[in-house]
Amino acid sequence: MKYFFFVLLFFLQLHAQITAYKITPDNTLHVTKQKLKILDAKILHFETKKGIPFHEISDLVYEDGFVYFVSDQGYLYKFLINITDGKITDLQYLDAYFLKNKKGKQLKKKKRDAEGLALCKNNLLISFERKQRICLYSKNGIKIKKVKLHQDLQNKDKYASKNKGLESVTCNDRYGVVTAPELPLKNANVKYHTLYTKNQIFKFSAEGSIVSLEFFSENTVLVLLRDFSYLTRRRVTTLMKVYLDRCRASRVCKSEVLARLDSSNGWKLDNFEGLTHVDTNRYLMVSDDNENMLQKTLLVLFEIKDTFKKP
Repeated sequence: MKYFFFVLLFFLQLHAQITAYKITPDNTLHVTKQKLKILDAKILHFETKKGIPFHEISDLVYEDGFVYFVSDQGYLYKFLINITDGKITDLQYLDAYFLKNKKGKQLKKKKRDAEGLALCKNNLLISFERKQRICLYSKNGIKIKKVKLHQDLQNKDKYASKNKGLESVTCNDRYGVVTAPELPLKNANVKYHTLYTKNQIFKFSAEGSIVSLEFFSENTVLVLLRDFSYLTRRRVTTLMKVYLDRCRASRVCKSEVLARLDSSNGWKLDNFEGLTHVDTNRYLMVSDDNENMLQKTLLVLFEIKDTFKKP
């Protein structure tokens, strides 16, 4: 009977659209010492729409009550989200799109590895990991133009590997497009990660792999990093601030760790890859289920306790 109950619960969750999830550890010490507060967490499961499955979500962007997700299989999704009293109360699946080139044709398989997503001048910036590039897209998934990269990012042979390309992207008026490879380039000091604009670089010391970027203020970027051990299955999700206006001549910038969520401390993590600002000091974070039935697509709402935003 107990086995039947768990099987029934599993299939009920599969057919639910959003279900509650507890990400925090039971030991509150590992919660209170973080500079972020988890407000809500949901498991997302949505059926195929227009021939497009909902899985392998790599990033997201929030805009005026709407959320766009991108998948590393070359899909774009549009949702209407309702957040009330610090809780995700509703998520309506509005539409799904294949990412397409300027001619309206679906991207070839080797060019679909979309990883980063950002809002830029009322359109969407998407960074790609394997065929390393950043492109501006319409909100229905049609390519508008390609964005010029920093010269250090233009040679594919400089990346740590084919699967360690442009994992993240963000944008603001002062710095323009900001991106980063998942790992430091081959000829770079592995002690530092580097953020790139068209003509500038900003280094900071950190462990793990960069998976998402989001501006916190005009001169400060939030960086989401992950670390995973295949041997122990331990996951670590780290959120950092990098101050782009506080850099030494060596281009190493001031940075600070806001949170370090470690599964060995009881945090119930998955493969978090996406980050977006919602309002004031509140953000959404999403995980990639890797199209693996043992993993989940998690959507987490949190706030940063340090609400002071340096100009």
